[in-house]
Amino acid sequence: MAKLDQNELLFERAQKTIPGGVNSPVRAFRQVGGTPRFVTRAKGPYFWDAEDKRYIDLIMSWGPMIAGHANPEVVAAVQRAAETSFSYGAPTEGEIELAERICALMPSVEQVRMVSSGTEATMSALRLARGYTGRDLIIKFEGCYHGHADSLLVKAGSGLLTFADSTQNAPSSGGVPQDLVKHTLVLPYNDIAAIEAVFKKQGDHIAAVILEPFAGNMNLIKPSTEFLSTIRNLTSKHGSVLIYDEVMTGFRVALGGAQSLQGITPDLTCLGKVMGGGMPMAAFGGKKEIMSKLAPLGSVYQAGTLSGNPVAVAAGLKTLEIISREGFYECLTGQTEKLMHGLKQAADKANIPFAVDSVGGMFGFYFANEVPTSFEAVTKTDIEAFKKFFHLMLGEGVYLAPSAYEAGFTSIAHDNAVVDTIVTAAEKSFKSL
Repeated sequence: MAKLDQNELLFERAQKTIPGGVNSPVRAFRQVGGTPRFVTRAKGPYFWDAEDKRYIDLIMSWGPMIAGHANPEVVAAVQRAAETSFSYGAPTEGEIELAERICALMPSVEQVRMVSSGTEATMSALRLARGYTGRDLIIKFEGCYHGHADSLLVKAGSGLLTFADSTQNAPSSGGVPQDLVKHTLVLPYNDIAAIEAVFKKQGDHIAAVILEPFAGNMNLIKPSTEFLSTIRNLTSKHGSVLIYDEVMTGFRVALGGAQSLQGITPDLTCLGKVMGGGMPMAAFGGKKEIMSKLAPLGSVYQAGTLSGNPVAVAAGLKTLEIISREGFYECLTGQTEKLMHGLKQAADKANIPFAVDSVGGMFGFYFANEVPTSFEAVTKTDIEAFKKFFHLMLGEGVYLAPSAYEAGFTSIAHDNAVVDTIVTAAEKSFKSL
């Protein structure tokens, strides 16, 4: 009698009490098919599933584990913090230290408010932008995912590209009123003419433009320099707030985030993932003039019982200390580029149309002849080839994002031996496509 797979048993059990068996949709493997892996432990660049099979992890908790899973220094910091209690509902010195560190690393952030999730950060930043400008309209871009707040679930990326029918300016999710999303204008990523036309027509009614400075929720898509400078110039001219959603890219692509690489100074920045070291922690911050509109100083209300949680703060502070060390990003970037070069070479050898891209410790690969630059281009890549490749790599012990619409992530623990193992697995997988 064949032994029952523990992942399958857990998934079957989970579906009885958890919708879809998961607590975040992309984990369900709906795009790629098959059974999700239930993780029992992780260390460095690896995790082990319920069958005790080891995988090289290339999502790293969707970005935060930049120092590797269960980094001993971060674990020790968390243990020390946990011994003094998990939460107080009152201010701590650690919150000040983390805020000071963020402001020092990102000069555009003069003040910062801590929250518990990326969705909370972007939702609050938009409310603040509307309160500051007295306007209602916001602009977002196709395929960019900014969390699951109602106003942002319009042509959104991430799991919504798998689960939703994202027709133009229709909600990407059930339960979102059309009357609400009428205040959200959706434009193509990297389309300069489109944003110029909208600002010419409605510029004085636009409260904010929010964008992923490197899109990571329709796979990795980079903006053009002209696209970014046009947005910055138009928002400044019309008094609109430019919001950089760096929940994914903040401290992931560079120590100063995407804005430090692009030379753009946003008005507000949203952070998460790396800043919490894997703990539920996020933040939004920016110009003091705008941040002063927040309660208790101003009329824009935002609050959270677990905001600035001391255990999460400890994980974040130690992680930011680690990534600030000399040579960290040079090593991380070099290893990620080496991985992409190896995958590209393996695909070329097998005559598979394949393109790659990366920035810092974030990467994308596409079953296409060239790197896409828009949501539309991503949807035209060979998704069926990706699905087959995903399962072939999974069989070789490499865990990729279970969706062609998600970027991938490395960590400082992905050394040469790990990269070589991934490339060898890819060579075998490409031959079987």
